[in-house]
Amino acid sequence: MRRSIGRLSAAGIAILIGTAFLTATLLAGTVINRITTDSIAAQFADSDLVVANGAGIDEAGLEEIRGTEGVEAADPQVMRAFELVSGSKRTYQVVVPTASDPRFEAQEVVEGAMPARSGEIALPSDVAERFGLALGDTVTVVRSVWTPSAEGAAPEAGAPTEEGALPQDAASADGGGDAAPADEPAPDEEAPAGTFVDTNEKLTLVGTLDDPMGAYAQVGGAGVLSNEDLTAWEAESFVPGDAATSYNAVLVALAPGTDLEAVRSTVTGSLGGDTKVWTSAEYAKDQAAQMTGGEDVFTYVILTFAAIALLVAALVIANTFQVLVAQRTRTLALLRCVGADRKQLARSVLLEAVILGLVASVAGILFGIGLVQLALTVAGSMDLGIPLPSVVQVTAVAVLVPLLVGTVVTLVASFSPARAATRVAPLAALRPSDAPTLSSGAGRVRLAISSILVVGGAGLLVLGVLLGQQGSAEAGLLAATAGGAASFVGVLVGAIFWLPKVVSVVGKVLTGSGSTAKLAAANTLRNPRRTAATSTALLIGVTLVAMMSTGAVSARMSMNNELDGRYPVDVSLATDGYDEYGGNQPVELPQSTIATAEKVDGVESVVPLTATSVTVPLDGNDITFLARGVDPGAATALSRDKKAVEGLAPGTVVVPAGVAESWDISTGDQLVLTAAPLPEDANPEGTPATLEALVTPMGGRALLVTPQTLEGVATGAPVTTAWVGLADVNDAASVVPALQDALADSDLPIDVTGAAVERAMYQKVVDTILGVIVGLLAVAVVIALIGVANTLSLSVIERRRESATLRAIGLSRSQLRWMLAIEGMLIAGVGAVLGILLGILYGWAGASAALAVMGDVTLAVPWRDVALVLVVALVAGLLASVIPGRSAARTSPVEALAVD
Repeated sequence: MRRSIGRLSAAGIAILIGTAFLTATLLAGTVINRITTDSIAAQFADSDLVVANGAGIDEAGLEEIRGTEGVEAADPQVMRAFELVSGSKRTYQVVVPTASDPRFEAQEVVEGAMPARSGEIALPSDVAERFGLALGDTVTVVRSVWTPSAEGAAPEAGAPTEEGALPQDAASADGGGDAAPADEPAPDEEAPAGTFVDTNEKLTLVGTLDDPMGAYAQVGGAGVLSNEDLTAWEAESFVPGDAATSYNAVLVALAPGTDLEAVRSTVTGSLGGDTKVWTSAEYAKDQAAQMTGGEDVFTYVILTFAAIALLVAALVIANTFQVLVAQRTRTLALLRCVGADRKQLARSVLLEAVILGLVASVAGILFGIGLVQLALTVAGSMDLGIPLPSVVQVTAVAVLVPLLVGTVVTLVASFSPARAATRVAPLAALRPSDAPTLSSGAGRVRLAISSILVVGGAGLLVLGVLLGQQGSAEAGLLAATAGGAASFVGVLVGAIFWLPKVVSVVGKVLTGSGSTAKLAAANTLRNPRRTAATSTALLIGVTLVAMMSTGAVSARMSMNNELDGRYPVDVSLATDGYDEYGGNQPVELPQSTIATAEKVDGVESVVPLTATSVTVPLDGNDITFLARGVDPGAATALSRDKKAVEGLAPGTVVVPAGVAESWDISTGDQLVLTAAPLPEDANPEGTPATLEALVTPMGGRALLVTPQTLEGVATGAPVTTAWVGLADVNDAASVVPALQDALADSDLPIDVTGAAVERAMYQKVVDTILGVIVGLLAVAVVIALIGVANTLSLSVIERRRESATLRAIGLSRSQLRWMLAIEGMLIAGVGAVLGILLGILYGWAGASAALAVMGDVTLAVPWRDVALVLVVALVAGLLASVIPGRSAARTSPVEALAVD
């Protein structure tokens, strides 16, 4: 083994990378679980116990806990969110009440103090800084108050009419951006009549807060209100008939010297039911387990990629030992002659593999621990706002599992070479082992298994696609995944029969008639087993990368088409003046907002829309809708789907298909639109209009008419919305954030919705996921490329006599190096091309099975990614030949011919 250290180095590096990946994954999973648990536990601060009940703990239960002997304080866990306003800046802020005991307070005061009376608030330091607030400044909190309908007043939108019938659909505040299902059930007939009305509360900032343990990091930090204010606000938002307020958890602080177990038993018995009494650490672990379904999903997903990396490493290891055993066959045969039996020879090879696996695995474990520690150090210096451990916690699992897996993988990969060493006859020891042929029994079995897997897998793939198209997305994806895995294994099993021949044919086609190129192509067939294993290692990684890239680009294009049909325009800007049913007072969109939007780079046009609430008599009841007025020409120019606004003209009303289905409206029906009385305008001006319905594939729930028609129905209807068209919708990821930033200082909250907004979001999500997955798969590709370099290096050692003979008959050093370069690029290039083709096929099948339930699936090819993978493979194959080529060229013909 000492004589073969150089030859074993590539196999050692491969297993080192694989075990480092595995170690880092297990440690990262531990860190993430610890961060999650610590963040949850931080919300309970220094409380002694947490009382929880899935059905909730009511006020009576809370008082029961507070009255338990030994309990010094008990506070329910409460978190609420309100809109926070200061000048032109707005945000939604999570708030918690002041604690009755300091042990319940998870945050620390940076400056000032906690609220001590009504009308005070403390905010996270970063929120106060972002809003430019100082202690003593006033900040506005917008809250909702339930207001019953006045006696005899018109019913609120969405509330029961006098006849008891209920509207099942109405308008949306986003001008068609609301994608709520059209068949949404109507409110309960017994629901009280009334509505929520926004109320502004002026509060004084009395303190700024820090959250050192990240208790509220998941919600962006929490402000603190006086318990008096929060309790009163809760009461005013209560809807008659709703269930009384209850709490999921109650924090308990015990008096000094109190027996914790005794209090636990007493509280459990007094509340009964499903009540559980935990320590804060126990409750945090339980909540963390519920968040992940009791499974460490993150670790399992990443372990899949670690398994792929180790599989590729196994191919590299098997290749290395095959060559080593082939080179030692004379020595092994001589050992047989002096008394060594076959088992001893096999054990010698396996022992060498075990030692290599152990040493490389230990190095990989240390490297993986170092990587995680480096990541923690870097992340800790970035102030991420979550409690990160300063030192990686090394667990027995994170050490023993990679050590065992790395050693076992190396051992298993050496089985075949070990068996080959015992079967080679002494007189045939100088020949490398032949590949399986169709004339041998093993070859026929391998071919049969490969054929069954490929054919059966292809059938499952087709079945998966068909199931997906029939609407069974889960079953289709399951069948497609099983089929893809089976067929891919079949391709790998049968690769030894066809892959070397493909490499050779491609070499002959691409390299012309040059002697160097011909030699390179011929060399790939000298040892088909090694060529197949090397190219297969790269084939695995590239196939998976291409599959994910193809699936991602197909998903992105299919999502784009779906969004185009769901939203009428790229972007819609709307004031937050209407509720879901269009029943609130309209809020005018400032002209300055429209002017600001027009100046944003990437915005091509902005079209204003007027709006008001209208009633339409349907099924004997007056149903409230939101109606918008837009110029037909402008709407047609901006609409993503021209059919959505087709036919809009004076005397017509566009009815979204979802609304039409809910209320049984057909094109040509006559609808009477009447201005609806609003809370601040009980007698709107205008004349009811009878309009012809046009049912179109318009998204959302708002009715669409011309501005002139809407002005006649409701005189003075304000501009509340603007439709924005982008110059290039593919730039949504950059234009939408720029548009949102430009509108951030508006005096009114502006809803920014539309196809481009979701397109930007989905593009970011898809690209992020794809980047992570491709990054993980890159580990397997790197190991495979190391295998290419390893194969070429071993080939140089194995063919020293041959290379010397070629040099002796006139082959120059540069020609020798070029021959190895062509050989490396052929092996890497063919593996990459075949991997790309398989990846595209699997990506299309997966996208068809998973996305067909959405509608039409657009299959696409990620040409940029495909080209990049191919170029990287070719360049890597070329670079992999540099060191072996220099080694072969430096050896003199006489010295090489003298090798025994």
